Amino acid sequence: MNFNKHSDLIGEHAFLSPSKYHWINYDEEKLSSSFTKFLAIQKGVQLHDLARRCIELGVKLPKSNKSLNQYVNDAIGYRMTSEQPLFYSFNAFGTADAISFSHSMLRIHDLKTGITLVSISQLEIYAALFCLEYQIRAIDINIELRIYQTDNILVHIPESENILNIMDKIVLFDKKIESLKTEE
Repeated sequence: MNFNKHSDLIGEHAFLSPSKYHWINYDEEKLSSSFTKFLAIQKGVQLHDLARRCIELGVKLPKSNKSLNQYVNDAIGYRMTSEQPLFYSFNAFGTADAISFSHSMLRIHDLKTGITLVSISQLEIYAALFCLEYQIRAIDINIELRIYQTDNILVHIPESENILNIMDKIVLFDKKIESLKTEE
């Protein structure tokens, strides 16, 4: 049999895909709710890409209380790098939405486009990964973490001890994962 090529579908995933089979048990209301969330996630991806491009090009957005505008303008104002991977190991890494380090001040900003409440822990982990990757002692620097969501800015100054504890846990858990890999 000569199968149809569908080369434009390579790497794509359908909403009603076999690998996400739970939809088969949905009613129309659950389908509508799930698809609305799916569209919101897609919009969030597009907004993050727009923000990244604005930051990289230095294009400020009109001054407003909108999270996107504040996030982009602050990132440009603080000369932050957008979408920066932070790497400790293949078991522990992530990508900070916006980050800068200058004059012993680490800034990490995160744009959240959904309405679900988030935890500052994510940004504290980024700070720990930064310190591990660049071998910087958390007690020797100042850290400011910000979450931009629902037209508000959550500003958090973490205790150095919290970042050190996360760093220790990353190192410990990374070693444990590596030892588990060798047991296979």
